[in-house]
Amino acid sequence: MLDLLDFSLLDSLDRQLLRQEIVKLVEQVLAGETTPLNFRERERIVKEVQDEVLGLGPLEPFLQDPTISDILVNTHNQIYVERFGKLELTEARFKDDAHLRKIIDRIVSNVGRRIDESSPMVDARLLDGSRVNAIIPPLAIDGPILSIRRFAVDPLKLEDLAELKTLTREIGALLQMIVQARLNVLISGGTGAGKTTLLNVLSGFIPTNERIITIEDSAELQLRQEHVVRLETRPPNIEGRGQVTQRDLVRNSLRMRPDRIIVGEVRGDEAVDMLQAMNTGHDGSLTTVHANSPRDALLRVETMVSMAGLNIPTRFLRHYISSALNVIIQVSRLADGSRKLISLQEVTGMEADIINLQEIFTFEQTGMDAKGAVKGRFKATGIRPRFVEKLKARGILVPPDMFDPSKVYEV
Repeated sequence: MLDLLDFSLLDSLDRQLLRQEIVKLVEQVLAGETTPLNFRERERIVKEVQDEVLGLGPLEPFLQDPTISDILVNTHNQIYVERFGKLELTEARFKDDAHLRKIIDRIVSNVGRRIDESSPMVDARLLDGSRVNAIIPPLAIDGPILSIRRFAVDPLKLEDLAELKTLTREIGALLQMIVQARLNVLISGGTGAGKTTLLNVLSGFIPTNERIITIEDSAELQLRQEHVVRLETRPPNIEGRGQVTQRDLVRNSLRMRPDRIIVGEVRGDEAVDMLQAMNTGHDGSLTTVHANSPRDALLRVETMVSMAGLNIPTRFLRHYISSALNVIIQVSRLADGSRKLISLQEVTGMEADIINLQEIFTFEQTGMDAKGAVKGRFKATGIRPRFVEKLKARGILVPPDMFDPSKVYEV
């Protein structure tokens, strides 16, 4: 059936018309078949051909399923999905590695990127903003590997995070105040911990009259404001030229009169320019970093700045970091697959050669219930953060009992 289609005409035809033509073509082919098929089987064949021509083949049903958060393709004959934090093997398959490569090429070409032997790894995105990573031989020994991190069509809001028990309404209210008061925030966490989701939620608190510039390797943030400028890195072309890095974009964004700069994830020497922006009047910046604790996050930022090749003494470098960052939020993915904000800490300055942190809110895990769900409690440490004065200066009033350690929220 696929051999009968003229793929060169697909882009010029209306999608609905194309679906109708595919149904007619399938009916013609089936009419010449001797194998008896019932109505449901015929419908399935039509759907699979439509998915192959117009979508991403065997992956299309998973992309339509809102309960799936990750799609992991390990060569052509093994497709895993993640539902509610748990991985499960599906019955779906690709015909062969060439079929899988064709789907990968379709994804990456849609965002102006390429994947071949000279460039066997690629980061891309789907039209809905879902994050895509693909790696092919010779780097992937057994065959092409495709990973898709799904993003919700309707971005989560603060109320949703409270319902999911990722944080409490009180912590959410404080986060809203922090963003509105233009404090610089670093969100730290491991892979799949929910850093980008929380970044999306925090960005929703930015006033609509501010100019926001987002910088990402692969654009996936879903901001609701009108005045948003979205920038995305570009890999080198086939001749090894034309690469645009996050550092180039951060530097350029400073000339674009931003009120806020949001970097999807700091992972290299662009950390230098990000800190410079935070220290030179571009307050209220938001970014994420891969780290397992707030202290590790500071060490990682320090390491990334040193990657820029600047010969800065450690003490001055740490002082620079401590004056740039105000708040570090640690998020984690727990054993049951749930995501939690496990620590909210304030950067209070330097003492000798060490950056001082003080914890404001924490999540303590107390055990697991009979169904394997994590049990624990959110609570304040009793420390009143120094940034409360900055909130007051901007006319944001903090409830006097917000940091009361006797208030414990069991989940």
